[in-house]
Amino acid sequence: MVTRIRQLPGGPSRRAFWMAVLATATTMAMATISIATVSIAADVKAETVRLVVDYGDGAQVHLTALPWRDGMTVLDALAAAKKHPHGITFAQRGSGASSLVTQIGDLKNEGDGKNWLYTVNGKLAPVGAGAYKLKAGDGILWEFKDYEYN
Repeated sequence: MVTRIRQLPGGPSRRAFWMAVLATATTMAMATISIATVSIAADVKAETVRLVVDYGDGAQVHLTALPWRDGMTVLDALAAAKKHPHGITFAQRGSGASSLVTQIGDLKNEGDGKNWLYTVNGKLAPVGAGAYKLKAGDGILWEFKDYEYN
């Protein structure tokens, strides 16, 4: 018995053409899904701030997605980190723009020795934590270290 396979009109080259069209459509659909996922991830990241606390002894705490809001300060980010289930503790003196962070975790400012200093996006801040207004996507780093005078 002989079985014949019916060929599409136009022969094997037409079948290859339609297979290529199908492969291209599938690739485009997957790329669209990927772009949408990246866009959603970027939107979520843009509405958050990152906070890293470096204790200066090899231990660090990373909170990578604290909710950001308009008018949020570095001190507000610390307060949000304190409420996080795996967050931190801190103490401050004063309030608002004139507040001073005096302790994070169990490490207190030493005055002439090590103290808590912060940077935002890698730059030492020119104002206190209660006065520095954050933008969505900012990264805050608190370090327990000696202040280096210029």
